[in-house]
Amino acid sequence: MADNPLLALQGVTKTYGTGDSQMHALAGVNLTINPGEFVAVMGPSGSGKSTCMNILGCLDMPSGGDYHFQGVNVGGLTRDQRALLRRHYLGFVFQGFNLLNRTTALENVELPLIYRGLDTATRHRLAKAALDAVGLSSRETHTPGELSGGQQQRVAIARAIVTAPCLLLADEPTGNLDSKRSVEIMELLTAINRDQGITVVMVTHELDMADYAKRIIAFKDGLIESDRIING
Repeated sequence: MADNPLLALQGVTKTYGTGDSQMHALAGVNLTINPGEFVAVMGPSGSGKSTCMNILGCLDMPSGGDYHFQGVNVGGLTRDQRALLRRHYLGFVFQGFNLLNRTTALENVELPLIYRGLDTATRHRLAKAALDAVGLSSRETHTPGELSGGQQQRVAIARAIVTAPCLLLADEPTGNLDSKRSVEIMELLTAINRDQGITVVMVTHELDMADYAKRIIAFKDGLIESDRIING
């Protein structure tokens, strides 16, 4: 195991509501993920897996416990500092692609670079390279409506990796795809993890998709029920 984990959750809890309507989404989660891992997160609805992913992505904060990213206590950061962490260290892939419908594939991929304030020439160069990495160099000028579901997800993955993040968080990345396109996306994520060294944490309900990962973590009732290496 690596001496310096990429991220660590220590006794993390998350509670929503108060009084009789209080709901404990996470009940004291301990989790360590090292650089370069490919982790699949599974569990039934309401198990806490999505809440955990939101905390890892700095989209939500724990009610208790600590979250350390590269040794930094995220709970001690301001909202602006957490936004900078997301912008410079994290990439996100969603089930619904979340592309801008009236902009080209190249322009969609450039968006994170605009937020970083990069000049136009640099944005174009990096976005073209990211699209080439996902096999879509010939689709730069196509809008989402002109692309298949699998191609749209490839654009979304290109957008997520264009900033060379340390961590890629994928939430049901194959949920809207047929079996053939799902396999293509999983093979792409595997290649990105292997060739670029980007750590991947993926939520999925599908065991055959989880089998592409090197480690499967299962949630139940706000806790980690099992944590096993499958392709070590």
